[in-house]
Amino acid sequence: MNKEAAEAYWKENIATILKLLVVWFVVSYGCGIIFIDELNAINFGGFKLGFWFAQQGAMYVFVVLIFVYAKMMEKIEEKYDVHE
Repeated sequence: MNKEAAEAYWKENIATILKLLVVWFVVSYGCGIIFIDELNAINFGGFKLGFWFAQQGAMYVFVVLIFVYAKMMEKIEEKYDVHE
């Protein structure tokens, strides 16, 4: 891999990580703390949605983000021909 391709690969990799970190922040901090009053007006499975996000939903989103990251990196690695 030449230097330009390596730099482009890492830029795309870092951009992907930053996007997923924003989602992580919004879900964990935003839904669990900042928007909790608005979310608590909605019931989900017998619980207030804000409480659910703070206790359960954020963990589910984190697990989903792991799979999303793996899939996105697979595509990026194939694009730059560094896949296994």
